[in-house]
Amino acid sequence: MRIPTFICLLSLSVAASAQTFTHYVTTQQATWQRKGKATLTSKAKTATDNKGHLAYTDGKPFISWGTCFNELDLDAIRLLKPEEQSKIMHDIFAPDGDLHFTRGRLTMNANDYSREWYSCDTVPGDFALEHFNIEHDKQNVIQLVKMAQRWQPDMTFWVSPWSPPAWMKVNQDYPVLSSRWNRQPKEVDALLYGEATATNPDEMKLTDQRGHQFPRRLATQNYFIQDARYLQAYANMFCRFIDLYAEEGIPIDMVMYQNEAYSYTPYPGCAWTAEGTIRFNRDYLYPALKQKHPEVKLYLGTFNTNRQDYVQKIVGALSDKVTGLGFQWEGRENLDYMREHHPSLHLMQTESECGNGSMDWKAGEHTFFLLHEYVGRGCDEYCIWNFILCDNGQSPWGWKQNALIQVDSHDKTFRYTAEYYAVKHFSHFVTPGSKVLYFQPWKKESGSQGIVFMRPDGRRVVILGTTNDVATPVSIPVGQRFLNTTLQPHSFNTFIEK
Repeated sequence: MRIPTFICLLSLSVAASAQTFTHYVTTQQATWQRKGKATLTSKAKTATDNKGHLAYTDGKPFISWGTCFNELDLDAIRLLKPEEQSKIMHDIFAPDGDLHFTRGRLTMNANDYSREWYSCDTVPGDFALEHFNIEHDKQNVIQLVKMAQRWQPDMTFWVSPWSPPAWMKVNQDYPVLSSRWNRQPKEVDALLYGEATATNPDEMKLTDQRGHQFPRRLATQNYFIQDARYLQAYANMFCRFIDLYAEEGIPIDMVMYQNEAYSYTPYPGCAWTAEGTIRFNRDYLYPALKQKHPEVKLYLGTFNTNRQDYVQKIVGALSDKVTGLGFQWEGRENLDYMREHHPSLHLMQTESECGNGSMDWKAGEHTFFLLHEYVGRGCDEYCIWNFILCDNGQSPWGWKQNALIQVDSHDKTFRYTAEYYAVKHFSHFVTPGSKVLYFQPWKKESGSQGIVFMRPDGRRVVILGTTNDVATPVSIPVGQRFLNTTLQPHSFNTFIEK
């Protein structure tokens, strides 16, 4: 049977259009510029690794992009006009906005970007939780959540504490270590290692000076009191927190027991040993959730240590109790091992690295690198830390940090930082249900990195970045063909299939 010529031409046209990609690029000079089209070819024009670092099609589909909700973010956005507030929240959360965030991270009790330290239950010995409440949150963080829900009513949330109530801790205070930013007596620092050893409350800030292992020394004592009454009451607190937030129309579907158990902080924090972590999650938190909130998933995290054997000790003991694992900071170094040895568990990036308050292009490049690394190595969720801050983003304890949006507190103006566009290059087109097809880690010798996604609608997304000072030719495999392009110096690039 002879096929009509016009049908052949139509088929060829469809096939050609399916190989055409629209290119968006961001540089320090110009953001999110549409730069025409790119097509796939049968040959690579530059050297490439056809297998990639992770060329897998059986990985878990991507779930969500999201951010944390903190009091200092609320303070920053409240400085702006109502119409400006609406624009920002639309751009971040709305389905027709820029970033398409659908996930929120919450804190039970204060974190280091709260205005001051507080807890939901300040009455010592209140094991029955008669005084547990979220009244403070209703006037603060919940107001920020409501602003986001206006634009994304289907948003879901997860929660972790930075510190339990002070009366539940061996040092009877919110921080772990003393510093000029808190009132803990210096002699109490001896509790961390069980002896009067010099400690450095700024250690977690020195990300380029930590060496190959973080923390340099692990805590020898749990700062949470290891008494059954305290452990049970704390597990019940998670359930009560979920209940009270549900009454506010804020659905929590996942919890982690502790933020950064391995940063021994001068702000709200809590050190846990492996044994204490296993005991609390296995014997108290898991049973409490199973009984009172079986719909809520338990994840382990947030792991911010690269002591792989230590993390494996915890995960190995609890892998049948948890759904996934959460990683941030040095915890990223565990991803390949955990993906290989615990393939049934979800992996999640729980908090972007916060920088130093510069909010400049270099910070954007680092965030682009982190997005690429975490998702490329198997994380199916990614969570930004602060999405909006004032000026240099200084916290109540003195650390200057970055954000996606910077507010000038004097002029009451705002700008979208390079980190905002780093995120947009991923989240704008990589939709929930997308799967990684190819991942090429950043290489110093090439100065570039790349990742390819397949969306649920069949369209492929190619994301490329370079830190080179000169234009960089790149070839990346897309199925059996190649996308050949030349990247502008220091640029973020996204190619979306038509």
